[in-house]
Amino acid sequence: MSNDKMTNLLMIILFIMIGVLVLLSVIYIVLKVKEKKRKAPREDSFSNNNTHQEEISSERTAMEYSKKSIFSFMQFDKIEDSMIIRKNGTKYLMVIECPGINYDLMSSIEKNSIEQGFLQFLNTLKHPIQIYTQTRTVNLGSSLETYKTRLKNIEDRLVSKQMEYNSKASSRQYTQEQLAQERIEVLRERNLYEYGKDIISNTERMNLNKNILRKHYYIIIAYTPEEVTNSNIQKTEIKDIAFNELYTKCQSAIASLGVCGIHGKVLNSTELAELLYMAYNRDDADIYQLEQALNAKYDELYATAPDVLDKRMKILDEKIEEEAIRTANEKLIEVVEEREKEREARKKEKDMQALINKMAKMLIDENEELVGSEVAQEAKEKIDRENKGKGGEENEEKQTKTTTRRKKKIS
Repeated sequence: MSNDKMTNLLMIILFIMIGVLVLLSVIYIVLKVKEKKRKAPREDSFSNNNTHQEEISSERTAMEYSKKSIFSFMQFDKIEDSMIIRKNGTKYLMVIECPGINYDLMSSIEKNSIEQGFLQFLNTLKHPIQIYTQTRTVNLGSSLETYKTRLKNIEDRLVSKQMEYNSKASSRQYTQEQLAQERIEVLRERNLYEYGKDIISNTERMNLNKNILRKHYYIIIAYTPEEVTNSNIQKTEIKDIAFNELYTKCQSAIASLGVCGIHGKVLNSTELAELLYMAYNRDDADIYQLEQALNAKYDELYATAPDVLDKRMKILDEKIEEEAIRTANEKLIEVVEEREKEREARKKEKDMQALINKMAKMLIDENEELVGSEVAQEAKEKIDRENKGKGGEENEEKQTKTTTRRKKKIS
C-alpha cells in the first residue's frame, strides 16, 4: 500500500472519531439540561417540606414541655398512702424492698435451703409480680455528718476526763492506783478519738470515688380494681380497697421471702418518691438528692428566706464558735500532756539514783555466776550503804536548813 492511500485512510478514521465525539458531547449537554429541569420542582417541594417539618418540630418541642406530656412520660399520677397510683386511679402499685444476700459465700447446704425457699415463694404466688433492680452510686455524706457529730461528743468527753484527771493529780488526795485507773480511762477515750478521726478521713476519701455502686432490689405488686363495678363506690373507697389488697399481698410475699433469709419491707410514700426520683434522674441524683429537695420545700407555693448577709453572719458565727472550741480543746489537751510529761520527768529525776541502784543490782544478779555469790552480795551491800550515806547527808542538810530558817524567824 502506497503512502497516499495510508494517509487518506488515517484522515477518514480521524474524521469519524471527531464526529463521534461531537455527537457524544451533544447528547451529554441534552441530558444535563433535562436533569436540571427535573431537579427544579423537586427542590421547591423539598424546601416546602422542610418548612413544614420545622413547624411540626416547633410544635412538638412546645408540647414536650407541657404538663400533660410530662405526666404522660412519667406514667404515674401521684404517690399516696405508700402506693403509686397510675392511669387515673385504674391501677395501684406497692413496692417491697428486698436486701441482697451473699449467695456465693454460703455453703452448699445454705444454698440449697435458699433455693428451696425461693421455689416455695414462687409456688405460693397467686398474682403477677415484677422484679426491679436499681443501681445507685453510694453517697456517704449523711454518714460523714453522723460520724462527725459522734466524734465531737467523743472529743468533749476526752477533754472533760482529761481535766478531771489533771485536777485529781494536782490535788494529791488520791492514791496511785486511783490515778492509774483514771489515766487508763483517759487513754481509752483518746484512742477512741484518734480511731474516729481515721475513720472520717478514710470515709471522706472513699466518698470522692464515684465508682462505688450498690444494687437495690425491689418487688412490685400491682392491683387493678376491675372487679369493682358498682358505680356507687367512691374513689376513696376504691383506694382503701386497693391498699388492703396490696398490703395483704405484700405481707404474704414478705413472709414467703423470710424463708430464704430475705427480710423485706414495704416502701412508704417518701421512699417511693426517692425510688422514682432516682429512676428518672440518674445523672443528677448524686448532685441534688431528694432529701435536699424536700428540705428546700420545693413543693411549697412560695418560700421566704432570711437576708443573705444575716445568713452569712450566722454561718460565720457558728464556724468561729466551732473553731474556737476545737482550738481550746486541742490546747488544753496539749497543756495537760505537757504537764503530765513534766511530772513524769521530775519524778524520774527524783528517783533517778534509786532506779540506778535497782538496775545495778539487777545487773549484778544476772552476772552472779561469773563473779561469784560472795562478791555479788558484797557489791549489793555496798550499794545499799552508799545509798543510805547519801540519804543521811541529805537529811542532815535539810535539818540544818530548817534550823537556820527557824533561827532567822526567832531573831
